[in-house]
Amino acid sequence: MTTATRPRLLVLASTFPANPGDGVPAFVLDLAAAEAVGFDVTVLTPQVPGAALTERIGDVDVVRFRYFPKRWEDLADGAILDNLKARKSRWLQVLPLMVSQYFAVRRIVRERHPDAIHAHWVIPQGMAAFAGAHGVPTLVTTHGGDIYALNNPIFLAIKRRVLGWAGAVATVNKDMIAKLESWGLPADKLHLLPMGVSLTEVAEAGKAITSEPGRILVVGRLVEKKGFGVLLEALREHVTATGWRLTIVGDGPLRDELESQAAGLDVTFTGQLGREDVLHEMARTSVLALPSVSAASGDQEGLPVVLLEAAAMGCAIIASDLPGINEALTDGVNGVLVEQGDAVALGAAIDRLLSDDAVRTRLGAAAETRAIDYSIESIGAGYRAVISAITQTRSTAEESPRA
Repeated sequence: MTTATRPRLLVLASTFPANPGDGVPAFVLDLAAAEAVGFDVTVLTPQVPGAALTERIGDVDVVRFRYFPKRWEDLADGAILDNLKARKSRWLQVLPLMVSQYFAVRRIVRERHPDAIHAHWVIPQGMAAFAGAHGVPTLVTTHGGDIYALNNPIFLAIKRRVLGWAGAVATVNKDMIAKLESWGLPADKLHLLPMGVSLTEVAEAGKAITSEPGRILVVGRLVEKKGFGVLLEALREHVTATGWRLTIVGDGPLRDELESQAAGLDVTFTGQLGREDVLHEMARTSVLALPSVSAASGDQEGLPVVLLEAAAMGCAIIASDLPGINEALTDGVNGVLVEQGDAVALGAAIDRLLSDDAVRTRLGAAAETRAIDYSIESIGAGYRAVISAITQTRSTAEESPRA
């Protein structure tokens, strides 16, 4: 009796936790686990400090490749663009990473014969699939920075070439869909598929924890596009409420600058926390802020997963009115939206929510309902359908009789 084998999926990513729950954004791992419902999944990602070169996490095989001497190999430890800004010497790792990824893709394709590839980010993962596995049907998912930034003529030409070749392209908000259409991609090739959130995990983490009056929380890398400096300005100059305290969860190149800006305020910097601890912080908060801005480079959020987690936790959320964010939140319905960079409006919104328990409760409950649309089960099913479609397209083409 012959046992049917499941199709094989190779996932390419650069932001990936060294260990589950270590605090590094785990949306690629979460989605890979959802994709493993229908595929045998292998994730190929750069090595980061403290990670095993090969391991199995749940139903997902993880393979990490080396690209630089171990002592300095840290370009992929977090967000690559932010790491490059933080230390210019990391540019020395860029070419080795790209070359090593190309050879790693070629090697793993020979070894595991994937039926499809899911590449997160156009650069460098989409490029690596294009160069190293040109004949394998590929879905490229764009997350924000790879569309909003890196748009000089050379990078733009590369991105258009890779996206034009891909069997399908997914992105996390409607604004990015419109940008991709303006680059000449056909609408039937584009799919609006954000990342997902585990509603069960969030609910479990929030059990028996109650929110604390006056507690404000922000979570994310301490980088320009997160807009944490705008929040500190709002709290110092424009918030009239008393008794508030802010917790900033995350680390990054702007930490020293932000700590100086926060001097004299009731602000706690926790550094990077593990995933469960972040969810506990959310459960204790009265107001979660996402004061995101467009960075000078053009980089901006696509749709932050932390927003979806906070919504699933039932947090009252204040966020910048940016693409993606304003698709998940409707001002006054399930959150409060303010213009990016407007410290006055942000301060007024904080005052309003801290002073009105009923509004916070109403917005938090509506946010929790909205989060159901972003469950990892639903999002994962959408991704599996797109990947199955591009795989079937190739199979049909290979079976068609030649003229």
